[in-house]
Amino acid sequence: MTKKGSFLINRIKSIKYAVRGAWLLIKTEASIQVQVFIGVIMTILGCYVGLNTTEWIVQTLIIGLIISIEGINTVIEEIADFIHPEFHQKIGLIKDLAAGTVFIFAIIAIIIGCIIYFPKIF
Repeated sequence: MTKKGSFLINRIKSIKYAVRGAWLLIKTEASIQVQVFIGVIMTILGCYVGLNTTEWIVQTLIIGLIISIEGINTVIEEIADFIHPEFHQKIGLIKDLAAGTVFIFAIIAIIIGCIIYFPKIF
């Protein structure tokens, strides 16, 4: 019985830490703030144009993925800066690759947004 109780308590603590981490990302990272702002605007626009269920699912998934990928990019940058605070060519490459990953998905998100919204707006 003790193991189940400690398992539940550990899961609750994990949720607490995850919420804290998400809040820190939103509160302190400008790139995350931009993505959250864009997500809010797209959600309002989705209400205005009347997205169907499938479009809402795709849009919500895309918003969640872009914010998550941006968060992973932030984590990679923080770890890289912690490991090697001074400029280093390899650390710069790692950070550029992580940023490039976000950029590629952002382009895909824009394309998907155009596919969803152009027929409704134009």
